[in-house]
Amino acid sequence: MYVLLVASAFNSLTQRVHAELRDHGHRVAVELALPGTALADAVRGHRPDLVIAPMLRTALPEEVWATHTCLVVHPGPVGDRGPSSLDHAIRDGEPRWGVTVLQANAEMDAGDVWASVACPLPPVGKSDLYRGEIADAALEAVLLAVERFASGTWTPQPQAAGRARPLLRQEERRIDWERHRTADVLRALRAADSQPGVRDELLGGEWFLHGGHREEALRGRPGELLATRDGAVCRATADGAVWIPELRARRLPGGPAAPKLPATLALADRLPPLPEVPAPPGSGPHRGTWSDIGYHEEGQAGFLSFSFPGGAMSTAHCRRLLDAYRTARTRPTTVLVLGGGRDFFSNGIHLGVIEAAADPAEESWANINAMNDLVEAVLTTTDRLVVSALGGNAAAGGAMLALAADEVWCRSGVVLNPHYRLMGLHGSEYWTYTLPRRVGPALAERLTHEALPLSAAAAQGLALVDRTLPCTPGDFAAETERLAVRLAGLPATASRIAGKKAARERDEAVRPLAAHREAELALMRRTFFDPDAPYHALRRAFVRKERAATTPPHLVRAAAIRPSGVTGLAVPDAAPGPDCC
Repeated sequence: MYVLLVASAFNSLTQRVHAELRDHGHRVAVELALPGTALADAVRGHRPDLVIAPMLRTALPEEVWATHTCLVVHPGPVGDRGPSSLDHAIRDGEPRWGVTVLQANAEMDAGDVWASVACPLPPVGKSDLYRGEIADAALEAVLLAVERFASGTWTPQPQAAGRARPLLRQEERRIDWERHRTADVLRALRAADSQPGVRDELLGGEWFLHGGHREEALRGRPGELLATRDGAVCRATADGAVWIPELRARRLPGGPAAPKLPATLALADRLPPLPEVPAPPGSGPHRGTWSDIGYHEEGQAGFLSFSFPGGAMSTAHCRRLLDAYRTARTRPTTVLVLGGGRDFFSNGIHLGVIEAAADPAEESWANINAMNDLVEAVLTTTDRLVVSALGGNAAAGGAMLALAADEVWCRSGVVLNPHYRLMGLHGSEYWTYTLPRRVGPALAERLTHEALPLSAAAAQGLALVDRTLPCTPGDFAAETERLAVRLAGLPATASRIAGKKAARERDEAVRPLAAHREAELALMRRTFFDPDAPYHALRRAFVRKERAATTPPHLVRAAAIRPSGVTGLAVPDAAPGPDCC
């Protein structure tokens, strides 16, 4: 079938729907529902068999839903209605939720039901859930609805009753630091992550708080800042404390939106002298008290986990992860797993930190060199096998970081964007070595030029991914650990390590890694330090979440089915999305 996706932004869920529909043999195009555009005329021009709205902030015009079957993806169970469905569910502590695919009509979220799939709601942030459990349920529901529509025999079921809940506004999200306990604070922060954040007053300014993690030991007067850790600030609650990784300054009247920044960077000179409290041994993104980097071992396998907000890796993030990697490399392990978390693996350099820098060109240069140093360390590890474990999406330099490993393992719901062009960049991170090494020079050129996102299954079909794990987001770390321990114990692993060292020496003799780096960075430097280069305007628009004026032409074109398994066409993830590249 010819399926048209109508969305407010080509965000992570829309990209995944696009990719997986193509994997199932459908032709897919996209139209963005933008203010001032004639959406009905655009849809009429496509003459689609079916219209699907994976993420829509506004109602479809009657001219569209009265003429075509239009299926809307709503992140709530049957009967739930309203624009803040998932926010309410997290704030109310719902243990289970769901996704409903319903037919558009005159009343928002009240149409007949084509499919509904339930899912758990673990205690993580909204954006993590949106790309994880919610996206998994959405894809299952969408594919079922499409199958039912194609059959021509299915009759959608009317909703017997519904509960319409209003937009969750900042007044209802507000944290009372004197009264609210840690559990209440965490629910409020998670329900607003990554958009819109929780508006608050701190150190004489107004900020939006993004992200929240429980602190196990530190205590103080409620509302007081207690400590810092790797860019985050620790703030006391009524009965404990939480770590807040990011802050965003409130938009000034008539001014642009401010980027989300590491909390200590955002507060800058406002921040009083506070102790930098390192995480205790054994901590990590999902182990013990919060830390964005952690390490542990099981048998002969080491696990270096990391989780940076939005997958964006600033110069400081890259350098700290490189230090941790070098330390992990001194351990007596046979297999080293990089990643393994449930959300983003990496999306490359941190465009938000770059945009906020006094000299964005210099910060861009420092950031890309720090990313390259990390990737080089992975590429030159020849005394053990390195596995990149992607529980969440990866893009641009983050995708190339993953490809530097010997094996790439992906959760089945992952979407990869192995390209840079949409940000006006040639790219670096040794992609001119790692990408052709896996897929050959012709396909490497096509992937980077056409800027197409890939489903995990399509990426495995292209040999970008070695293993796809069909598990839930919450089970990915344990499944990765089991497989890595098994890999470390295989008799063939020792010979693979020996062969790896010889292969690296042969490749170095043909063309040194330094030559790849030098050629890539020459082009990147020229772009960074050219004030008229498109990169600067594209970065600024991306960080400030500026809407496109029209649907980009490459999205409007119907994506033909390709035997190579390449899936959809992408623009930067917009809502919610990372400040990275």
